[in-house]
Amino acid sequence: MRLAIALGRRGLGRVWPNPAVGCVLVRAGRIVGRGWTAPGGRPHAETLALAQAGTQARGATAYVSLEPCAHHGRTPPCAQALIEAGVARVVTALTDPDPRVDGGGHAMLRAAGIAVTEGVEAAAARAANAGFVSRLVRGRPWLTLKLALTLDGRIATASGESRWITGGAARRAVHAMRATHDAVLVGAGTARADDPDLRVRDLGTGWQPVRLVADSRLRLPVGGRLGASAGAAPVWMLHGRDAPPEARAAWAAAGAEVIMVPDAPAGGLDPAAMLRALGEKGLTRVLCEGGGLLAASLLRAGLVDELAVFSAGRLIGAEGRSGMGPLRLAALAEAPHFHLIDTRPVGADLLHIWRRDP
Repeated sequence: MRLAIALGRRGLGRVWPNPAVGCVLVRAGRIVGRGWTAPGGRPHAETLALAQAGTQARGATAYVSLEPCAHHGRTPPCAQALIEAGVARVVTALTDPDPRVDGGGHAMLRAAGIAVTEGVEAAAARAANAGFVSRLVRGRPWLTLKLALTLDGRIATASGESRWITGGAARRAVHAMRATHDAVLVGAGTARADDPDLRVRDLGTGWQPVRLVADSRLRLPVGGRLGASAGAAPVWMLHGRDAPPEARAAWAAAGAEVIMVPDAPAGGLDPAAMLRALGEKGLTRVLCEGGGLLAASLLRAGLVDELAVFSAGRLIGAEGRSGMGPLRLAALAEAPHFHLIDTRPVGADLLHIWRRDP
């Protein structure tokens, strides 16, 4: 099952709105087939593993990181494929929270006389598919906030110089993180100041995340790097009710998808409504790369599930630009709290991963 979960993780960032599932077929103590969800969500992991196993699937045990689907979509149900292949036993980690499945796959297998064992390595499988579960259960994608900070929490000098706070190894690690997320999100201020591209580079993935810009008034010029590359990799512009029609038309003409999001009472986009809109579009995992005001609004709304913080061995001082906008806390008890998941060196910098307390 650990192998099935690891195989499934290979699909992260490429299979949305589907889950990233892995499947391993074992017969007489030997792996005879394995597969993981293909880019775009099809074929499913079970289909690929069965095709690899061929006739050796008969009498085998299938280890699947998520309950096999039981509904007809673009392909027949995977539970039916396992039945027809003559699999003797199916071991799963998670029940699929999709209402179209939700135990139906397990029931279909048992009705066919196949032994089913559930809940094996459930915590690891849930962590691997946290985005898929979040979209179905909470109606929004899993959100990771990436920060690259000096030791005193600054992202730039007072003049705005920020290249580069962290070293080359950390920047490559960020590209690897982008590759495992469905989308990369930045705020309008960051987009205007940095003119970012936000694509994955130098990893040879052949697959790009959706590039998201939260820009309530659509003030970002179309002539920048995002507008110029909107036809090559997806760009979604999230805007409010008062965005000028001519700006919406210009971005649409450049090849971007323009999505209206309700405004927050205090101004800007409503962060909860923004994430709900992204969930409705099928996104399961979003990596937010700034800036400080957007990060603070997401934290205030309790929408940040995970922090990925790169710390560089530099000090800028109080005159430098803070990595976080105002959180408007009245007391320390109101501060968002996260627990440490992992710490590791990345070149000369340090990456620490924090997950929000339940």
